[in-house]
Amino acid sequence: MNDECPYQFNLMDPERMSHGIPFEDLATLRSQCPVSRQDATEHSGEFWALTRREEIDFVSKNPGLFSSSINMAHPHPAGDDPAEQEIMRRLIINMDPPDHNQYRKVVRNAFTLRAVDALEPMMRERAREIIDKIAARGRCEFASEVAAEMPLFVICALMEMPSEKRKEFSDLVDVMIGMDDPELNVSSEDGQLAAARLFEIAMGLAAEHKTNPREGTVLDALLNGVVEGEALDEFEFCAFFLILIAGGIETTRTATSQGMRLLIEHPEQLQLLVDDPSLIPGAVEEILRYHPSFNYMQRTATRDVTVGDKQVKKGDILRMYYPSANHEQSVFGPDSEAFDVTRAQRMPELKSEHRTFGIGQHFCLGSHLARKELTVMFEEMIPRLRNPRLLGEHRQLVSNFISGVKEMYIEFDAEAAGED
Repeated sequence: MNDECPYQFNLMDPERMSHGIPFEDLATLRSQCPVSRQDATEHSGEFWALTRREEIDFVSKNPGLFSSSINMAHPHPAGDDPAEQEIMRRLIINMDPPDHNQYRKVVRNAFTLRAVDALEPMMRERAREIIDKIAARGRCEFASEVAAEMPLFVICALMEMPSEKRKEFSDLVDVMIGMDDPELNVSSEDGQLAAARLFEIAMGLAAEHKTNPREGTVLDALLNGVVEGEALDEFEFCAFFLILIAGGIETTRTATSQGMRLLIEHPEQLQLLVDDPSLIPGAVEEILRYHPSFNYMQRTATRDVTVGDKQVKKGDILRMYYPSANHEQSVFGPDSEAFDVTRAQRMPELKSEHRTFGIGQHFCLGSHLARKELTVMFEEMIPRLRNPRLLGEHRQLVSNFISGVKEMYIEFDAEAAGED
């Protein structure tokens, strides 16, 4: 077949993607041209858009054929500077085997299901505190006052971050993820300065940990991590710190905001959870399936290879669109484009069928943590934030990569004093 695809959607335009995931466009590609060569635009060079799970899984499970390192897992924020690109390649998300496997071992024990379950009492207490602050008011700016609070609290606890540093920490992360958004007025230099400041904070926490060590935290795992018999050097430690906190905060913050929006826009689905809270863990999987936090990850072909029915050349970039794979009818049924909190009842393996956390070598280390945070938050929110309504349109981050929410005002029935 001809490599040219008649369906050209500007999937790398940050402004366009900020209006919401283009599910209809992705469905067109998935059904008509699942491995489509998208033309170069002002936002990107040519690339292959993968919109079907079969090809996404093939690429994800074959790191020898498709590199995360050559052009990075996503084209941001190193630009064309060779020195900055080399730094970016030393982040675990941009590593290929065997390096990726070795560095992954450093922290994986901190994110096991058992380790995450041990955090639940702390999470639940924090969730109640978050809701206590807004319940009697009857309205809030949900993204900052609710969605951002739990992941920030948890990652700070795991990194042994003092409470007085959390606001600065959160602001620095916002700078790093907001570089595509013109409203935030963040320059490349701002991003570099934010990363440098986060490195300073990391080194300060490391020094404090050596004086007062705490076992079982991610910081402890990093400082005691060994790769090929050697402890992590200063840069490796800071790079690990940076990618874990950025990923750990933004993924859950976005999922919480988008999940609440979906429930408000589908009141009949919300009512099912009000009537039967046991459905909430399954509803979390549906939120993750329906609206992933990240739009895509990318790989670079290391040799000429056939993907689907197309001939991909060595050096070609392939972008895997998870929202598309998560809406595939052959996997999720004829109602795959519908938001249904009972889907997990019909599909007990739903969590392993969607690709929000990826698959293969780079499957998300923090998936257990994100699921636990989301489940706890919705279990605590749903009984107390009654009859929630959107106050105007929510505002999304201008980004082609992260489907984040900048601002979302909601109102709900105010909780009476002493009621919970």
